[in-house]
Amino acid sequence: MDASTVARIRPDMAYPISYRPSTRRRFLALAVAACVPVRSFAADDAVGLPFEYDPARDPAKDLDVALRIARAAGRNVVIIVGGEWCSWCHIMDRFFSANPDLKRYRDANYVWLKVNWSAENHNDAFLRRYPAIKGYPHIFVLDASGRVLHSQDTDELEAKKNYDPAAMRAFLVKWAPR
Repeated sequence: MDASTVARIRPDMAYPISYRPSTRRRFLALAVAACVPVRSFAADDAVGLPFEYDPARDPAKDLDVALRIARAAGRNVVIIVGGEWCSWCHIMDRFFSANPDLKRYRDANYVWLKVNWSAENHNDAFLRRYPAIKGYPHIFVLDASGRVLHSQDTDELEAKKNYDPAAMRAFLVKWAPR
């Protein structure tokens, strides 16, 4: 029996099951859905972490969130200590915006946590557990368990009135999780 005979007897069976239009649509929809990347909580640094230096935030609570994200995603944590008053802090934000490849690498390997240091709040109780800071912004690299791997003055990453892309890349690669 060929397909035309089957179509006359049972119109719903005119196509073999694997070729029915509704089955093909369902299969294509599932195939497309399987290819769409799903973002997990761990990949989303924005959840609960500050985008700016906020003197009212509790850095210990923010660090707990950052460490939870880092553990789930297999990343390290970068604590960047600075303030809204700090011109080099804003230059660093613009630097990563202007260098999307470095920003992607940073975000793939680190959870970025801004901790305020300003006249309103020095966050001494929080910063006391880390090595002394000589200038701002200052970077601490922590592993996912919270252990300090490195303390970095950012002047070593600067080039004239900006940050040096090669120096920043070398820094990010050196301290990325293995």
